[in-house]
Amino acid sequence: MSAVMKLKTLQGHLQELKDFSKANIKLEQYVTPPHIAAVALYSIQTQFDALEGKLVLDAGCGPGTLGIGAALMGAAAITAMDIDEGALEVFQENVDDMEITNIEAVQCDFLNADIFRLENYFDTVLMNPPFGTKNNSGIDMKFLQTALRLSSDSVFSLHKSSTRAHIQKKIKEWGAKGSVVAELRYDLPATYKFHKQQSRDIAVDLWRVYHPDS
Repeated sequence: MSAVMKLKTLQGHLQELKDFSKANIKLEQYVTPPHIAAVALYSIQTQFDALEGKLVLDAGCGPGTLGIGAALMGAAAITAMDIDEGALEVFQENVDDMEITNIEAVQCDFLNADIFRLENYFDTVLMNPPFGTKNNSGIDMKFLQTALRLSSDSVFSLHKSSTRAHIQKKIKEWGAKGSVVAELRYDLPATYKFHKQQSRDIAVDLWRVYHPDS
């Protein structure tokens, strides 16, 4: 494995990326904080060699923090998917600003059945899925299950630590394996009107989920 970009350097690049121009509460849009994304990506590459030279999917990419970070960590090619046209416009601006050429954006519903023609297509799937609050109960597990079908190796996904036991149970039900590879603190800024505090500190797990035979 060749030398990877230093963690501080990676975080510095990710801090330059533009955020959602207008976050959509229905889609639970929250940007992945640069320090969380940097630590996650650095861990994924140094512990599992799962980015450099790999075919990577950034599912529900938003402004593209994880996908662009994967490109900076040496991914061979990245596909980024999001349902929201506005988010993909910001994503494209970020890609252009960073002069990244091996990343392609696709506007689609990640949970749509059409996606299964890509079954086992990607080496690595990265995502910070909707947490499944408000009207989206259970969507985090749907994202995880879909990602598992599209990956030939591993899915790396961010989830609230409070859901750890539930995720472990679901992974077992699906016949998959998984473990928490990093415990992080997510400083969630007040993004929507209903947020009373300026920011909230949420405990977040970075999960690695994979097929037993991969």
